[in-house]
Amino acid sequence: MKKIYKQMGLAAASLLLLNSCDMDRYPLTSFSEDTFYDDEANVELALTGLYRGGITLGVDYNVSDWWAYSATILLDGVSDIGYDRRGFTNALGQLTSGTITETNLWVQNLYQKPYRRISACCRFLDGLNAIAEKTDEMERMEAEARFIRAVQYFYLASYYHDVPLVTKTLSLDEANSVKKSSRMEVLQYAADELKDVANILPRQKDLPKNELGRATAQAALVYLARTYLIMEDFENAAIACGQIIEWGDNQIDPDYQGLFYQTGEESSEHIFATQFVDDLAGHGLPQHAYPIKDGGWCLVNISNALFEAYDFVDGTPFSYEDPRFDKNNFGANRDPRLDYTLYYDGATFKGTVYNCNPEATVADKIGPGQTTQTGYLLRKYLDETWSGDINSCGTNVPLARYADVLLMYLEAKVRGGSTITQTLLDQTINEVRGRSSVNMPPLTEKDPQKLFELIQKERMIELAFEGWRLWDLFRWGIAEEKLNEPIYGSPFYVSDQSLMQMKDGQPDLYSRWYVNTRSFVRGQEVWPIPLAEKNINPNLR
Repeated sequence: MKKIYKQMGLAAASLLLLNSCDMDRYPLTSFSEDTFYDDEANVELALTGLYRGGITLGVDYNVSDWWAYSATILLDGVSDIGYDRRGFTNALGQLTSGTITETNLWVQNLYQKPYRRISACCRFLDGLNAIAEKTDEMERMEAEARFIRAVQYFYLASYYHDVPLVTKTLSLDEANSVKKSSRMEVLQYAADELKDVANILPRQKDLPKNELGRATAQAALVYLARTYLIMEDFENAAIACGQIIEWGDNQIDPDYQGLFYQTGEESSEHIFATQFVDDLAGHGLPQHAYPIKDGGWCLVNISNALFEAYDFVDGTPFSYEDPRFDKNNFGANRDPRLDYTLYYDGATFKGTVYNCNPEATVADKIGPGQTTQTGYLLRKYLDETWSGDINSCGTNVPLARYADVLLMYLEAKVRGGSTITQTLLDQTINEVRGRSSVNMPPLTEKDPQKLFELIQKERMIELAFEGWRLWDLFRWGIAEEKLNEPIYGSPFYVSDQSLMQMKDGQPDLYSRWYVNTRSFVRGQEVWPIPLAEKNINPNLR
């Protein structure tokens, strides 16, 4: 919530009251829990802490929360569409390179932080349940806490599968002896909670602008649909998405690029997003993503897999051999989302030309060091007219968009065995492709298998670096195939081929810069429960 994030001193106090590690309690120095929840203002203060969770403001080095930019934008950087500039020795890169371990910092933080939030939600709900007469606003805030708790289980079950299912406040002894529940049990709990609170939370059309960032019925239904997709309950996934579509509160925004800038944050296409405020409560994505010429660390690199996925403007697949491919302007004649999402050698970024050519003598030259490793960097989210502190950017991080709803709805229909009609295509995937700033040709494919492949490609392009690519690869069962493909970057048309990085010493057919190859192993879609947790609780082994 923008309004609530501005109350940082109050939020910090609420975190001291609510957040707990390993389900134990912090000493209460400023409030009495016996009377704290009697005041609705205090309840709102406590709710702020639940939304904030463990999100680190500024540069997020070791992933602070599932709703932080690190667990969305940066996590996509180790899927097949990206590459972490630091390679496979960094904890982030190790997640998909075949070297993931139970001591990995990302594995540890993305397991422990949800349970801290779950514990806080349980205590928040205990406080509300002790009130004899709750106001309507308190009933709503109770539903929000249940939403936040259910979403934590969605993430935990997505990546760790079998995890403890805690639905009440635990003593320290109880917390240190909990047992794992099956993945399906955890997912079913999340689904039941999300379905229930969707009937309590306000619809998006009824949400005042000063409450943007609070959960709505649509937000609950989006996560409900995602939960059902993991469960392969396609009928109920379609029902959840269909309800959002039927309400009509959300629309596809005509401006794809601006949708990810601060000017687009009030678009009805956004259903749920992590809220940030310049300087006061900002994040460090620009520091992580900018090129050296603009003071950045070049961390978020785009791979050839994404670059080559963007079709030509007439809808035909991209080919380096097609005469429409312009070697001097890679985005020419291509799906406009290419230039909205990434930039490349010779493109203008923030008013100056980005030069990463291996023949260049500039700092951004591709190669060893803290510069690009692929020749492609992230443009999405980075408003080039913005000139604030690159360590405290106020651009929101989207967690749910209406475009995702339409694509999930079509996927659920296809995989659930529904008859595919042109009307259905036009209402879903073609609505996404047809926004005026994109205007890609409508699809007409109705063969279920071929259409599913087109949906996979469309999600890859439309939702790039929004945190769902790795999740998609895992649930579709294609992670091993996609993550082990050789990673290439930009083509460079240089006269001295010795400057090029090559695979096995052989020039690439299309003059692409060779980057690396992962060694992802089937089964690593399931992240290990952290060793630190197992050492405390043998039941988690």
